Amino acid sequence: MRSPFERRIEDCQRRLERTDAALLVCFPSPNLTYLTGFEESPSERHLLLFAPRAGDPVVVAPTMYDRQLAGVPIDEPPLEVRLWDDSDDPVDVIDGVLEDLLEQGGGDVSTTTDGTGDETILVDDRMWATFTQDLRACVPDATFGLASDVLEDLRVRKDEVELDALRRAGAIADRVSLEIRSRGDDLVGTTEAELAAEIERLLAAEGGGKPAFETIVASGPNGARPHHHSGDREIERGDPIVLDFGAFVDADLEAGTGRYPGDQTRTVVVGEPSAEYERVHEVVREAQHAAVDAVEPGVTADAIDRAARTVIEAAGYGDAFVHRTGHGVGLEVHEPPYIVDSNDRELEPGMVFSVEPGVYLEGEFGVRIEDLVVVTEDGAERLNDSPRGWETGGTHPS
Repeated sequence: MRSPFERRIEDCQRRLERTDAALLVCFPSPNLTYLTGFEESPSERHLLLFAPRAGDPVVVAPTMYDRQLAGVPIDEPPLEVRLWDDSDDPVDVIDGVLEDLLEQGGGDVSTTTDGTGDETILVDDRMWATFTQDLRACVPDATFGLASDVLEDLRVRKDEVELDALRRAGAIADRVSLEIRSRGDDLVGTTEAELAAEIERLLAAEGGGKPAFETIVASGPNGARPHHHSGDREIERGDPIVLDFGAFVDADLEAGTGRYPGDQTRTVVVGEPSAEYERVHEVVREAQHAAVDAVEPGVTADAIDRAARTVIEAAGYGDAFVHRTGHGVGLEVHEPPYIVDSNDRELEPGMVFSVEPGVYLEGEFGVRIEDLVVVTEDGAERLNDSPRGWETGGTHPS
């Protein structure tokens, strides 16, 4: 059976053919992991994947990665690895790879400063400038574009292996959410930082990997800051507490790497909240329901944002909804599609994104409710199912 990475390389090459780009170059990033299953952090060393429009892909890497790259699950098309030692100039290796691949694909980009070629090379959107400049030095007459021109449409629709991982990540977040709620009065007197650390411990105990992002515990007036950093404020009875967390899980792959995150937000209260908080919480919950209910293939991303925003504006809190309604989730916690005004991209089955409207009242409190959803053939599937009400301890409505 072919690996997902072999299929992705071929899909990438087909899209390069359609866009008439000569090749795509990735450096250590989610794009590299998506195409090869190889994960590494960027460094000053040249580690680059070259995926040509036609022909076999090539990886240029330091010799120290030889054994790791031997395990990359790509046999067809075969993945060629060209290694360089620390005493070598890696740009010489890159120059040779570019010359070979462009000639192989019928390209016309000279590797000398007086060349007259006009091929297009797509580079990783986040590639460090030093590597991009080295590529430009090798092919000074090429036109450079972004790898997202080809890879975004591939990565935005998740396959079943990816969806399985995202469902498991969602279930882990659900279990932790239930556990935190059940503690009720025990949360009083705990600092935000202590509760954030406990949430991360529980995520790991439930089978999660590293946190998908910095866990947010924002109590009382701190909840009015959407990306508050959990601090030493002690939780008090009656405080609204915004809880935003998730953990990565490994995709079920025979070989190669693929880690996918959970991302869930609930806003809870120990004891009895104020009447205004109850009203705002209900408005946000209605807005989130309206947005999820609007999800189906063919609907635009901005229509989902509008569905949530309309509810909040009608309740008089429009100015307090200060961020987009959602963001795509995959190998990265934030990726396309972005659920935001003016994004007219149509939703397609397999897209996964957050739906997280919020209201933030400076000096008082904030409320955010977030679930991940996947677009299905006729609607949406929530990947989170823990209670969305504010009650803690004992039983609570969903």
